[in-house]
Amino acid sequence: MSEVTITRLGHLGDGIAEGPVFVARTLPGEVVEGDVVDGRITAPRIVTPSTDRVKAPCRHVAACGGCLLQHASDDFVADWKLGVVRAALEAHGLTPNLREIETSAAHSRRRATLSMRRTKKGALVGFHAPRSDVITEIPDCQLLDPALIALFPVLRELTVLGGSRKGELSATVTTSLGGPDVAVRGGKPLDRDFITTLGQIAGQYNLARLSWDGEVIVTREAPVQPFGPAHVTPPPGAFLQATPDGEAALLKAVREAVQGAKKVVDLFAGCGTFSLPLAEGAEVHAVEGEGDMLTALDQGWRRAPGLKQVSTEVRDLFRRPMLPDELNRFDAVVIDPPRAGAEAQVIEIAASDVTRVAMVSCNPVSFARDIEILTCAGFALDWVQVVDQFRWSPHVEVAAQLSR
Repeated sequence: MSEVTITRLGHLGDGIAEGPVFVARTLPGEVVEGDVVDGRITAPRIVTPSTDRVKAPCRHVAACGGCLLQHASDDFVADWKLGVVRAALEAHGLTPNLREIETSAAHSRRRATLSMRRTKKGALVGFHAPRSDVITEIPDCQLLDPALIALFPVLRELTVLGGSRKGELSATVTTSLGGPDVAVRGGKPLDRDFITTLGQIAGQYNLARLSWDGEVIVTREAPVQPFGPAHVTPPPGAFLQATPDGEAALLKAVREAVQGAKKVVDLFAGCGTFSLPLAEGAEVHAVEGEGDMLTALDQGWRRAPGLKQVSTEVRDLFRRPMLPDELNRFDAVVIDPPRAGAEAQVIEIAASDVTRVAMVSCNPVSFARDIEILTCAGFALDWVQVVDQFRWSPHVEVAAQLSR
């Protein structure tokens, strides 16, 4: 049995003591004891708790790996996430102007990917336990929108019908204006009888759309998402910001960063989260590697009244980034890349004549790397907005304005 003092939190939210020794669900300053195995205490006893420690609001917290920071006060989590972004930028010699963090409310997660497995008596639906393939059921989840929790019965039925006890299914479930949108992956192959059964289940549970391993089984109502004045029907399982509040905070930051621009290019545009609202005041060119997402964006734009021109381009920006002569046609750039960032594309932006950039990221490390490239090319980092839409998790969203 060892006794250690937690000195800091790692980027995954684990407490870290000298050694290093990793201890989940602990806070800086806490003294804990337990058996150290492979540099980790898996069953710690808190000897001296932090004043920032609180009672977790969810009864599933001990077994569920979805929320790793429920033991910490909201103020602590906000300060820690701001600190994560600050440290990432300072490591590149940048001194950021950090705005107050925007945090999504409990019960507001409108999109989630749940794990499902068939059992002898039925099926399990939930999230994985920490560092495990064990599925924890979460009927009283404090994170998900209640409309998603209400889908658990149909997900169990789909698992019993289409899963095996050896394999695991996943379901991306999303709220929409048309009703629940359910996209299942990992199930048994489709045949005519199974398709008929799936269609009946979708009707019984009033699903807007049900897809199975990428194939749409039935669309009873278009699973519409509002992006500004446009209504978009994304492809099954397509990316969507996790919470309405989080999306609104990021959009507000992007709007401010490109304010006054007449022509905007939106890189990694997805289904139009930023492109379509920005088209209320500017012409927008949306670039994205997935053609079906741009098709959804284009259809939403064509049906929306009062928007300026929105053009689309299917392009792999990792393999073929937009070049300076292409970028120079625009007054401002919006870029929202995946977690790895977009180093090749950012290098081209730095070499262009563009003077305004709105950068959005879900990874402070790649965000800071890409920001440094732009500041070395003469951009100023005007401000940074941190958004906590994955509440109680170590995940951090960031938006920034750069100008030159």
